[in-house]
This record gives sequence, C-alpha cells and structure tokens, in this order.
Amino acid sequence: MAITAAMIKELRVSTGAGMMDCKKTLIEAEGNMDKAIELLREKGLAKAAKKSGRLASEGIVESYIHGGRIGVLVEVNSETDFVAKNDEFKQFVKDVAMQIAAANPQYISREEVSQAEIEKEKEILRNQALNEGKPEKIVDKMVEGRIEKHYKEICLLEQPFIKDPDVTVGDLLTAKIAKIGENLSIRRFARFEVGEGLEKKEENFAEEVAKQINK
Repeated sequence: MAITAAMIKELRVSTGAGMMDCKKTLIEAEGNMDKAIELLREKGLAKAAKKSGRLASEGIVESYIHGGRIGVLVEVNSETDFVAKNDEFKQFVKDVAMQIAAANPQYISREEVSQAEIEKEKEILRNQALNEGKPEKIVDKMVEGRIEKHYKEICLLEQPFIKDPDVTVGDLLTAKIAKIGENLSIRRFARFEVGEGLEKKEENFAEEVAKQINK
C-alpha cells in the first residue's frame, strides 16, 4: 500500500512522533493506521523506559482557572531548564492542568492509592454485585474489573485524555518523553472548586470544563 503524506500527517498528529518515524512505521505496518499507532507507542515505551530513571528536577508550575469556579496548580518536572522553556513542554503541562480541572483525579498513579482504600472499595463493590443478584462464583472477577475502572477514574495517568479519549494521560506522557528526549514527571497537583465540601446546589463544573476544552 502506498504511504501518502496525508497518512504520515495523520499519524504524526495522533502520536506526536517525528515525520520520518511515522513514515517508517507506516511502511512497517503496511499502511494500517491502528497498527502503526500501536507500534509507535511500543517504541515510545522502550525509549521512555531508558529515560525514566533520570533525575527530573527542573520544570514548571502551571495554573488553570475555569470561569473563576475551578482552579488547578500542577508541577511537571523535566531534566533541564532548556526543555522547561520549550513550547511543546509548556503546552503539555497546560493540557495536564486542564485534564485535572475536568476529570478531578485524586492521585497521580495507582501506586499512590493505599491498600486500605482499595480493600474498602472492593468490599463495597462486592456487596453491590451480590445485591444485584450476581452469582457469587463470578463476583470476585467482576470486582477486579470494577477496581480497574476505579483506578481509571481516580488516577491521573490512567484517565482517558480529554482531548483524545483513545489515549490515557500516561500514554501522552510517554509519547512526550520519547519525543522531547528527556525524562518528564508529573510530580504533584492541587485542585480547588468553589464551595467544595459545602452543601450546595448540584452543579457539574468538571463536565463544563471538558465541554469547553473540546469545543
């Protein structure tokens, strides 16, 4: 199958990979776009793994305010100050801040979630499944599946990226590490929502943020 410039551009937009990498991978995948994306992600993971042990102590703190109702501060680290000033890195950090505003994660990764919290969640999910009348022999498997879904809801790196739900924030981070050539790390964040914790009228600000971003 002939590899066209339009196909290379589409793959580049989807993955953030370089033009020559996209062309080579499309040839390897015989023009199959899904296979090419998968191959590039695998290569990106390999590249990123080599860089993940490096110290990342530079970077920036980004803020995002949505309509004066939701505010986010996030720190993303890079290895060098040079990369911290890079426009692509800055856009990535801004996207992460908007992700946090829209999706309201509680943790960065699943490693931060305590075992006690997971055991409590499993107990709740198990009781829900039993109350739904599910056979006890399949309940444990159902609970494991729902726990995985729970991680995707509360862990930033496992959430579908708001601008492209086909990739996770973790996938996006890996692609940026491979492309920029430095270890990058989302270190910490804080999210504030007006009236949070107070009794108030039901409003879905997170959904509002997501709609604004995807316009």
